[in-house]
Amino acid sequence: MSGIYIHIPFCKQACHYCDFHFSTNLKKKDEMVLALAKEIEMRKSEFQDEIVETIYFGGGTPSILQIADLRFLIDSVYKNYKVVENPEITVEANPDDLTETRIIELSKNKVNRLSIGIQSFFEDDLQLMNRAHNVEEAKKCLEIATHYFDNISIDLIYGVPEMSNEKWLQNIETALSFNVPHISSYALTVEPKTALHTFIQKGIIPQPDDEVAQEHFHILVDKLSENGFIHYELSNFGKENYFSKNNSSYWLGKKYIGIGPSAHSYDGKNRGWNVSNNSLYIKSIQENELPIEIETLTKTDRYNEYIMTGLRTIWGVSLERIEQEFGKTYLDYLNQQAAKFIEDHLLFVDDNILRTTKKGKFLSDGIASDLFLLNL
Repeated sequence: MSGIYIHIPFCKQACHYCDFHFSTNLKKKDEMVLALAKEIEMRKSEFQDEIVETIYFGGGTPSILQIADLRFLIDSVYKNYKVVENPEITVEANPDDLTETRIIELSKNKVNRLSIGIQSFFEDDLQLMNRAHNVEEAKKCLEIATHYFDNISIDLIYGVPEMSNEKWLQNIETALSFNVPHISSYALTVEPKTALHTFIQKGIIPQPDDEVAQEHFHILVDKLSENGFIHYELSNFGKENYFSKNNSSYWLGKKYIGIGPSAHSYDGKNRGWNVSNNSLYIKSIQENELPIEIETLTKTDRYNEYIMTGLRTIWGVSLERIEQEFGKTYLDYLNQQAAKFIEDHLLFVDDNILRTTKKGKFLSDGIASDLFLLNL
């Protein structure tokens, strides 16, 4: 089983914290849709023996597309690939795009999962982030969406400067009041070359505080587990049977094809990424060339990736798999590196699986990098 990710590189406006590839100029939208469909067709030989179980529209803002565009791209996948009977088809959407008419149209076009970028239920946070929607639109779209979609995920951001624990808890409680079965939540990070980075450098906005973010994270974990959510990946919480199949496939090392500018692909041995430039992407595809760079992963790269993804999830890192796939030298190295974290109650081994403890979860990326092998 494998997945197809389709990157829609357009947004109405730039969020201050975002460093993903997108453009606010929609002039090339129609050309882009045709190029995406053509890339879908050009790459079908990569999945001759694979069955597609997830189609994910990410971005950018996929909900900026017309329903006809989304339908055309979904049909292109069906025409060129073997698809399971009931695939998970997700569209990332912003609340300001989700009118009742639009939600109904989406529900009639094979889309069966919405991922809605709420980020916060407070006006001042949304303004600080430069989101295109307001609180009223966020709540209204969720009221409507939950009537037509059973499988909805919402995004929330914590660690926002000057956000108190009480305010963060209120955000979570508002989210829970809509009975959505999946929540993705991320700490506000300051990426280079973003507006947020500039504002912090100029002293307009205070630097996010890591300790505050860690407190917010623990409030989130406790509150969501009280409400029946399973914390199955560092930033992702789902009710039983509502984990994101698309995202889980990345963490479980399944194959996927990334369509569109800046999209990444993985076939088990190689990682590829498309050019992050809309005009160059369209021109290459029109000339029947894939604008992709490919890196063949070494054994050590694959080991490091498995450690990173494994420690972020409830599935952990299988010590048996480490020995079988990478050999005893790698296993000995891992055990040796992990010892101090086990001693500090940040990692534990259960049934031959290495996992983070509750205390270690927030620190899992840092712990993983200490377990990485530079060369062997």
